[in-house]
Amino acid sequence: MLVLAIDTSTPAVTAGVVSLSAPSPDTESSDAVSPDTVETLAVRVTVNPRAHAEVLTPHVLECLAEAGVTPAELNAVVVGVGPGPYTGLRVGMATGAAFGDALGVPVYGVCSLDAIAAAVPTTQSLLVVTDARRREIYWARYAGGVRVEGPAVNSAGDVDPSPSTLIAGSASHVDFFDLPVDPAETPSPAGLVTVAAREIMASSVPAPLEPLYLRRPDAKTLAERGK
Repeated sequence: MLVLAIDTSTPAVTAGVVSLSAPSPDTESSDAVSPDTVETLAVRVTVNPRAHAEVLTPHVLECLAEAGVTPAELNAVVVGVGPGPYTGLRVGMATGAAFGDALGVPVYGVCSLDAIAAAVPTTQSLLVVTDARRREIYWARYAGGVRVEGPAVNSAGDVDPSPSTLIAGSASHVDFFDLPVDPAETPSPAGLVTVAAREIMASSVPAPLEPLYLRRPDAKTLAERGK
């Protein structure tokens, strides 16, 4: 199956085309995703928090061209739903929804922190952090690849690093914690698709896209400002 993956939950504008195949017959669980079932065919990443709207669609088209895939050949779309800033998230989610609607394919939303964790090959207790601005971080904790805490937003000083033994995420925020660092910084196309792989392979009907803002957006209507 061919999957378009999109994430704009961080300053990185990410798009990619990923090939997803069924697990190997000798995989222990029939619905598990083995390491060789997800293959990235093309990826584009631009780190610019102000360029989401300008570069995302060109990134998608470049990835399709590089992978030699036409839009009509896509079987699904996966989009990171955050947590992340309001403006960035809505660009990625609207773009993913538009492609899905135009092509008549399902659009799966996944937690962007889960996508970072999915790219870290470890069974250790993993802490994932990204920039939430306002001197805060978005974070979640994983054990054996499964999220056990979060997602949440706090100041770094309010997040207890224990029992985690490894950290991944924003390069400017992992240093707040005295933990070994994995190089995974932002959601990758392969990580996004890995999180949604079981649903995609089962042809599950996706839930409606719901952004994980975790707090109210900075932008307010005139009525809200009056209150």
